[in-house]
Amino acid sequence: MSALDVTATGAAAEAVARHVPTLVADRVASRLFARDHTLWGRAAEEESAKRLSWTGLHRTSRHLVGEVAALRDELAATGYDRVVLCGMGGSSLAPEVICATAGVPIVVLDSSDPDVVRAALTDLDRTVVVVSSKSGSTVETDSQRRAFEQAFRDAGLDPAARMVVVTDPGSPLDAAARAGGFRVVNADPDVGGRYSALTAFGLVPSGLAGADIEALLDDAEAVADVLAEDDDANPALRLGAAMAGTEPLRDKLVLVDAGTENVGFGAWAEQLIAESTGKDGTGILPVVAVGAEPARLYDDGTVVRLVASDHDADADADHATPATASSLVTVAGPLGAQLLLWEAATAVAGRLLGISPFDQPDVESAKAAARELLEAGIGAGEEPAFTDGAVAVTALGGDWLGDATTVDAAVDALLGQLDRERGYVAVMAYLDRESDADLEHVARDLFDRTGRPATFGWGPRFLHSTGQYHKGGPATGVYVQVTTAPAQDLPVPGRDFTFGEFIAAQAGGDAAVLADHGRPVLRLHLTSHDAGLEQVRAALGRGRP
Repeated sequence: MSALDVTATGAAAEAVARHVPTLVADRVASRLFARDHTLWGRAAEEESAKRLSWTGLHRTSRHLVGEVAALRDELAATGYDRVVLCGMGGSSLAPEVICATAGVPIVVLDSSDPDVVRAALTDLDRTVVVVSSKSGSTVETDSQRRAFEQAFRDAGLDPAARMVVVTDPGSPLDAAARAGGFRVVNADPDVGGRYSALTAFGLVPSGLAGADIEALLDDAEAVADVLAEDDDANPALRLGAAMAGTEPLRDKLVLVDAGTENVGFGAWAEQLIAESTGKDGTGILPVVAVGAEPARLYDDGTVVRLVASDHDADADADHATPATASSLVTVAGPLGAQLLLWEAATAVAGRLLGISPFDQPDVESAKAAARELLEAGIGAGEEPAFTDGAVAVTALGGDWLGDATTVDAAVDALLGQLDRERGYVAVMAYLDRESDADLEHVARDLFDRTGRPATFGWGPRFLHSTGQYHKGGPATGVYVQVTTAPAQDLPVPGRDFTFGEFIAAQAGGDAAVLADHGRPVLRLHLTSHDAGLEQVRAALGRGRP
């Protein structure tokens, strides 16, 4: 089934009725798919002019079907049955969703944590590694690449025979990889990272892992003409209006898995929406719901229910609570179609918000701050205010900690800074997202405790997605950063820093930039991982104070 279904009720439906006729009259859909770079205003034209090729990827990426099949045949001689992807942000999230939906395994390495990196450097005799970096200069991915090259050599294996590089043509990585005899697949340079799901960044690792990438393109192509049509029924116009056209603006978008076959889709949509819209003091904050659909909702939120393609549209209203029905969108469709839908809808939302959906001005600031800390050799930066049990506590972004001397009191002090009408809580965990996965549930606990949206991001990968919204969006967030020391550090081959030093600098740089923007940040550093994690989990998960 290739049909898309977007329905809206309440404030979302009012937004559709208010804005879609104007979007149709302005021919926004047809101009978008004709790559009209003037849709977002003069200030956005230079960036937009080189970022719109994603609208035609269902056709222009067709050559990759045969190319990836040939790669699989070549690599079959290695006996591989394990694919590891080294990538960040859009380069990793799309393949993760594609492979999970297809039911094929892939190891996504999107961390600088030395323990996480070390765990991926296993089973090398049956492993193929895909290194994905648009610019080739992403330090996380470069460090991971260096680690795998060294590990293969140490195991007596030729790295060039077991690694595939995906990058833009002419990038430093492109030249170096070709010179080193590595297989290289070039991606479309006129597509930004978060819109790259149907480029080589999404398709090469997914295809090597066993996903049917031709079917993915087929599903996107089946809806492309509908999404390009200037018509009131256009699903992208309807979704974009529901996202960004409510009055007053409901700028929290709660993504609920309500039976969709597209596994983990919320995490991919989160990075697309947050990084595209969170800038210039505005934006849409995507909130990936953990657990059951919320029975109540804040007044500045819209719920998006992601349902199965064969869902019963007439039954949608039966699943809505009175609170969520006040602004509710239901979206259905196969993965390839939804990837293109949400990209187009996000571009439409950018027009309604008056921002460029293709730049990310605040992502670089955190990278620069991390580089400064690495060069200074001061790790995570600020000294802790106090230590309670197995947790060292640091407060940044203002004099708000008061006389707190316990983790519980520090959390209470941070939540005391929360705007109860428009604010949100963000938990940013620089931990192992597999072994520490249970910590994600604190987001739901914080929602129940405060009545306000709570998001959860794994560091450092969120720096390439929601990190942009945290710094460039509305100044309404309060932030909890959880860090830890590695069980064992790991050198980065050919560099003068270790993975442990790098991730500490990333966390420190992120917190410093947030603090510079006047955002309150509570850093909870685990001095003993297991005991500290239990202590943090309990402090964040407490009931209403």
